[in-house]
Amino acid sequence: MARRSPIVGALATAAVLVAALAGAALTGGPGAASAAGVSPLAATAGCGKAPTLGNGTYTISSGGKNRSFILKLPDGYDRNRQYRLVFGFHWWGGTAVDVATGQTVQRDVWAYYGLLRLSNNSTIFVAPQGIGNGWANTGGEDVTFVDDMLRRIESDLCIDTTQRFSVGFSYGGGMSYALACARPNVFRAVAVQSSPGTLSGCSGGTQPIAYLGVHGIGDNIASGRALRDRFVRNNGCTAASPPEPRAGSLTHTVYSYSGCRSGYPVVWAAFDGGHIAAPQDGAGGDSGSRTWVPGEVWRFFTQFAGTTPTTPPTTPPTTPPTTPPTSPGPGGCTASYQTVGQWQGGFQGEVTVTAGARAITGWRVSWTLANGQSITQLWGGRNTPAGNTQNVTNEAWNGNLAASASTTFGFTAGGSATTPILTCTTT
Repeated sequence: MARRSPIVGALATAAVLVAALAGAALTGGPGAASAAGVSPLAATAGCGKAPTLGNGTYTISSGGKNRSFILKLPDGYDRNRQYRLVFGFHWWGGTAVDVATGQTVQRDVWAYYGLLRLSNNSTIFVAPQGIGNGWANTGGEDVTFVDDMLRRIESDLCIDTTQRFSVGFSYGGGMSYALACARPNVFRAVAVQSSPGTLSGCSGGTQPIAYLGVHGIGDNIASGRALRDRFVRNNGCTAASPPEPRAGSLTHTVYSYSGCRSGYPVVWAAFDGGHIAAPQDGAGGDSGSRTWVPGEVWRFFTQFAGTTPTTPPTTPPTTPPTTPPTSPGPGGCTASYQTVGQWQGGFQGEVTVTAGARAITGWRVSWTLANGQSITQLWGGRNTPAGNTQNVTNEAWNGNLAASASTTFGFTAGGSATTPILTCTTT
């Protein structure tokens, strides 16, 4: 758990705040579009301008109060490129500095909830500071603060207005949820981690927005499923009871709802653990380098197509293309690969295993590492390497797949990312 997060010990106070904030009004917002759908593509006023904002802490006036936020620009910021924008909201008792540095879990590695190292200089990050180290959103003041930050940032920097996202843990998850309710046409998607109910309010809450929920099955703040179900309904998804890991398994499951409106997915990631921010498979507690959560959040955010840079990039993309699925053949399953993030000296990969025309009860995916590559951690499967050949078999909880159903496993590795040739067989 992020160590400066005393939310579990403050449940009584939280309950009082929930009651006090039930009527909080959060309306309007910059760039708000009609409720019919996502705002159209548009470059911000900052595109093409020499920026006055850079990396650092800034203070603005919002609602008659001085409010601050930390800004992180990509290396080599290009004023003609429309960037993705991600807000990272801290937890109860946390700070903007905690989010920007990742220091409460693992400095730098977990910066901006672990997304900074996956972004490959494609994203502008914002870490706002809450009043009293929380997000009570009294009278909608914290949503107004977000509106004011957007106005300041987008007047100076080049942002893709269809690529605004929010992520937060605990109280920060509650703030991200408030934005999902009040600003569904401003933000493209939210990732809500272990939110303690609608602690930051939910004004509106009737429109669709792409929604990823992350929650521990042992979390004594057990509101995650109800929060999720609001957007299952709003997004027109088929109601379901997603599979969750069993207690004591130290694993996680990821379930994508079916039937959702195009462009409005709902994904539920459940893990065997409590109220923690960076869970890992195979062990309890937080881990910046082993947690699977950043990879899931990053994959969820980056699935949405944005605008093309207004000037061609000076270097070719560094992310290798996704491999096509393997041929089903006699193995009864297929496997496809994508690189979900990379950084100097390493990368994170994800493999999707899909059953063929018949249900399967187990699977094995094999591939050969390129020169200089080495697996540093792996989750969602069990690896038995033989030299450079990796042989990953299913965990007990993700081997049974119905016909055409899928599961994923992920890994981090040292070296440069390449596109491997995968083979998939049933076991």
